[in-house]
Amino acid sequence: MTLKIHIDEGVAPYEQVRAQIAEQARSGALPVGYRLPTVRGLAESLGLAANTVAKAYRALEADGVIETRGRNGTFVAAAGSAAEREAASAAQAYAERVVRLGLTEEQASVAVREALRAVYGG
Repeated sequence: MTLKIHIDEGVAPYEQVRAQIAEQARSGALPVGYRLPTVRGLAESLGLAANTVAKAYRALEADGVIETRGRNGTFVAAAGSAAEREAASAAQAYAERVVRLGLTEEQASVAVREALRAVYGG
């Protein structure tokens, strides 16, 4: 696992750790079942505070990218299905909300496309 933190980049270090681990897990560079370094170990190797790495690990666990198995360590989870379930749940909540707001299906779709463009930079 290779991570590079750029303090002067304007992105919080914990977010850089979270995003890089998530991307490596999604791409397969970190395979399912790969054991991640301990919070303390990764913090030391990156020159970060342990709380910074712990925050990234908590976010990754909440997203279903990693799982902690107590004293056995932290591992890359089979995140695809968990991520897809969470996305489906968020989409359902969004659909219900826009109906309550009185938007048409086309208006709701435009809002989603614009939000995705903003996030993915397209």
